[in-house]
Amino acid sequence: MQNNLQFQNDIEKLIEILPPKIKNTLDTEKMADVIEIVLDLGRTPEIRHSDGVIEYLPADIVNEEDIKYITDKVQEFTSDNRSGIPGTLHRISAIRNRQGKIIGLTCRIGRVVTGTIACIKDICMQNKSILFLGPPGVGKTTKLRELSRLVADDLKKRVIVVDTSNEIAGDGDTPHPAVGHARRMQVRQPEFQKDIMIEAVENHTPEVIVVDEIGTEAEAQAARTIAERGVILIATAHGNTLENLIKNPTLSDLVGGIQSVTLGDDEARRRACQKTVLEREKQPTFDIVIEILDRNTLAVYKNTAEAVDYILRGWPIKPEIRKIDKTYDEEETEPKQENNSIIEEINKLEQKIPPMHQEPSDSLKFGFSRQKYVEEVKNIKRIYLYAVSRSIVEKVIERLNLNIELTRNIEEADIVIAHKNFAKGGAKILSLANDYRIRIFYIKTNSMPQIQKVLKEALDITESAQTITGYYDEVEIALEEAKNAINKILEGAKNIELKPQNQQIRKLQHELVEQYNLTGKSVGEGTERRLRIVGGEDFKE
Repeated sequence: MQNNLQFQNDIEKLIEILPPKIKNTLDTEKMADVIEIVLDLGRTPEIRHSDGVIEYLPADIVNEEDIKYITDKVQEFTSDNRSGIPGTLHRISAIRNRQGKIIGLTCRIGRVVTGTIACIKDICMQNKSILFLGPPGVGKTTKLRELSRLVADDLKKRVIVVDTSNEIAGDGDTPHPAVGHARRMQVRQPEFQKDIMIEAVENHTPEVIVVDEIGTEAEAQAARTIAERGVILIATAHGNTLENLIKNPTLSDLVGGIQSVTLGDDEARRRACQKTVLEREKQPTFDIVIEILDRNTLAVYKNTAEAVDYILRGWPIKPEIRKIDKTYDEEETEPKQENNSIIEEINKLEQKIPPMHQEPSDSLKFGFSRQKYVEEVKNIKRIYLYAVSRSIVEKVIERLNLNIELTRNIEEADIVIAHKNFAKGGAKILSLANDYRIRIFYIKTNSMPQIQKVLKEALDITESAQTITGYYDEVEIALEEAKNAINKILEGAKNIELKPQNQQIRKLQHELVEQYNLTGKSVGEGTERRLRIVGGEDFKE
């Protein structure tokens, strides 16, 4: 009821600025689904409905006096040819001729719409950066407005809306009530949006920043800078789908960017792909990407990094589809179990550890015996970082499922990981680490592969021993096995059975097989359940 009353009050403010001859032909009771009123010089006024229907008003054609009547009642148009009505969400946009004279107006009706994010509320409560994608007119800005209120009022976080052209919080100096207690910083011209984004972080200590329409490389870089400072970002970007965004050289950095990598012969053979491939360059700025397919349907990628990697490798991936008119309960997360994966794997591999680890001379050489080796891996819990990206380290720890804490007190640290290029600047810290007999490991770059490599080295975890195999690596190996089998089937091989996998990985293998128009079926029971790809005579049938 309150929303309807708000809408009635707002629509009356828009009708007040219209010329009498147009105002008298409008039926306010039929304005509920109207999205725009269009006035073009020398043409009949139009009303555009949300279902695509265009209604022509029974009024005289629009003349210069009608255009002037409206422009005199609204604030001066900015460089992006937009104006508004203070205290409302309505937007007045101008069309000019070559001499700069206004010859057309689009009066877009802004509404306070609630319930558009109910289906993704559980995702929005996770304190992660979210990027919305979708074509114009599907409600991206509406969702940002409602999210601003949710985070500011329900989660009690410090929210700042960087409001270009007053799209989100309405015109005037007082933000519209629709954004709740979120603060608003206005952007005088679109080209200054990136500067206001950085200014918001430096001057106003926000926990969350909301931005509409990130569209330039400079804005994408500003978004990354904000994310690296630990501020949550909620934004929209130009682009309809995640795949489109990956291919956009200007904005691909939002999801980690892409780079061309040349593989060695053995690696290319193992992957069954060309020697030059595309890979994700860095950690994505946004943790979650949501595609707005239409006003009622959303496609959610809960792990942007994983989704981008799958798309670049040509692996099958399906986003989670959610409907606006349905509610989704917050997923029940299992209690975090004590991470004993390293310990369990070491126990399994005890017989595989080379005998030299049991030699007394080697115990002196490495500083600990075989038993001590196991204990050291169990007990390493605290790492001190110097000039190393904390966010990337946290991602690596999560990916490898390690029971590790990052400490800001070097005295509590078991290990120090430092950036090699900044070693001189941290001479005192590194000297203190030596005094405490803390092992120091150096990275060359703040990239995930480099940090992961050094972290494994610091924990004495070797790839050859396969002490850790994260889920991501399991998927890669399983899908590469499936690819190799598919190639053999296409060359005329008979049925091929793959190694046993869990249900989730088998599902991905099934989808990959279907992409090649082949047939696969699961065989076996329990832990021996595996995929059989049909080939040979069965395939010909």
